[in-house]
Amino acid sequence: MMLRPPATLVRMARRLPTPLTSLPFVLGLDLARRLSWLTPPPELEGRRFAITVEDLGLRACFCCRGGAFHLLSGQVPELELHAGVAEFVALIRGTADADTLFFQRRLKIAGDTELGLIV
Repeated sequence: MMLRPPATLVRMARRLPTPLTSLPFVLGLDLARRLSWLTPPPELEGRRFAITVEDLGLRACFCCRGGAFHLLSGQVPELELHAGVAEFVALIRGTADADTLFFQRRLKIAGDTELGLIV
């Protein structure tokens, strides 16, 4: 059984502006980079991304510049990833891979598919 977030939380999250929901995500990515837990490959330089956590209604938009992660403002993402919390957690924990989730239609990719393969 998959746990679902409370409806009140989802309604509130859907009303938050994207820059506000993006900030904690970008700070987390950049902290992971600074701690050497994550190293963006050179192919991500200058590229723009959006990640949507569908069951929470949260969207984070960011880019990679100078080997660091930054908020994306006023530009359209080149790649958009959509999935639920459980799928993103499984990817982070390494208990699921993106290909499997994609073919099960639990991870959706829109935009630059070549970039999606790199990510």
